Amino acid sequence: MPNLSTSGRYGNVAITIHWISVVLVVALFALGFMAAEEQDASLKIALLRFHVPLGVAMLVLTLFRIFWWWVYDEKPVSLPMPGWQDRLSGIVHKLLYIVILGMGASGIGMLVLSGAGASLTDAAASTLPDFTDYAPRVPHGIGAGVFMALLVLHASAALYHHFITKDGLLRRMWFQS
Repeated sequence: MPNLSTSGRYGNVAITIHWISVVLVVALFALGFMAAEEQDASLKIALLRFHVPLGVAMLVLTLFRIFWWWVYDEKPVSLPMPGWQDRLSGIVHKLLYIVILGMGASGIGMLVLSGAGASLTDAAASTLPDFTDYAPRVPHGIGAGVFMALLVLHASAALYHHFITKDGLLRRMWFQS
């Protein structure tokens, strides 16, 4: 299978980026929500020691994805579907990118403003600042909710196309043997 996309399928690079992103998003949501609810500072630090580098990885991967589409690859032609679905798909995909970039920026902003980066790199650290005292916490929390809603919409649409319309849309984003 080619690394570049064709008019009918996504290429290996796009597919790999997509599915690595899926794994990262699941891990980030789990770790982020657990850390937000955790009262024990040492456990919260342990969770954030995974959440933060995965968040940075997600940000870098998303920037690479945007660069990949902009410079090297073209997305496959849209499958026949009602115009409103095609437009909504484009809007949801753009919003996913925007929210990921915003989540990365607000997460980095929280680390920088709060000084928590030192606590996450110090093996002996036992305290964290209260992130709610820092402005980027609000957009990070709102972004998590918006991102989850967009993911539900995105996944629901993919499953609708796979099981209801059976138009092969989901197969275009999987590896060919």
